[in-house]
Amino acid sequence: MTRFTIIDLFSGAGGFSRGFRDAGFQVLLGVDNDAAAIRSFKANFPEAIALHIDVREVTGRLIERLVGQPDVVIGSPPCEPFTGANPRRMKDPLDRLYRDPIGQLVLHYARIVGELRPKVFVMENVPGILEGELRDELRRVFARAGYERIYFNILEAERYGTPSHRRRVFISNIPLRPRPSRRLLTVRDALKGLPEPGAPWPPNHEPPSTSPKKAKRIARLRWGQAMILYEGAEGRRLPNLIRLDPRKPAPTVLGSSRFIHPYEDRFLTVREQARLMGFPDNHVFLGGRDEQYNQVGEAVPPPLARAIAKTILDYLSRHA
Repeated sequence: MTRFTIIDLFSGAGGFSRGFRDAGFQVLLGVDNDAAAIRSFKANFPEAIALHIDVREVTGRLIERLVGQPDVVIGSPPCEPFTGANPRRMKDPLDRLYRDPIGQLVLHYARIVGELRPKVFVMENVPGILEGELRDELRRVFARAGYERIYFNILEAERYGTPSHRRRVFISNIPLRPRPSRRLLTVRDALKGLPEPGAPWPPNHEPPSTSPKKAKRIARLRWGQAMILYEGAEGRRLPNLIRLDPRKPAPTVLGSSRFIHPYEDRFLTVREQARLMGFPDNHVFLGGRDEQYNQVGEAVPPPLARAIAKTILDYLSRHA
């Protein structure tokens, strides 16, 4: 039986690809310009080609020469130009897409999709990418790429087996209606069964260092309390260094997120943070410690990716 194929633009460490592979897709290619992230991708997808390159330099012709024409193109362009957590994002929503050099990567994603013309594409980002005139503008961008019908599928990861909150938009040429999980997973569910930090297995479970001064501040925090507040866009005050409440899903895991263990006076390990995103323990993260945390927080949670992939697999099976 022929397996449907995918390529992953802005692949990071491969959370999005992980869900698709688990659902039965063949991962052909990952592209990322972050050296540590693409090393992680290759370690987890040895069967795929891993390209350490800026997407601006990638063409459909190059991809077809390397792996042929994929059935599905997935990808997660950086969300910094569009998220309310960024205090430096541009005020005009259209400027975020056309003037911000990072925001322009969305246009390059659409360009590559237009050059490859896959049966299905899915682009993940924060819901802020739909603010103001951006929704209509993105319809025009993908219409120029050859896709007249565009769907803005807003999904919450915790409804699909991820033990942390995460609300994201998945822009696609088909509607995505994955089946929700039967119950919400909590922090307690996520951390269950892990050995003490520093054990030989699983990987990425080394204990992060904490200064005595910070340890005293941690000890005073109750479940749900944050050690610091930082300023986001439009003066919003956002929490970080939160002591997790074991009875609930974790807050949204970001690249900058660091969480405090619900029962112990310490920060979570990279592996514990990956558990909050639904990564299996055999998914490894390479690079420095901060790079590993970033790869976890910038990923699409694999359980949500798998739910989306199953919806697409059903669509492709009916329309093949």
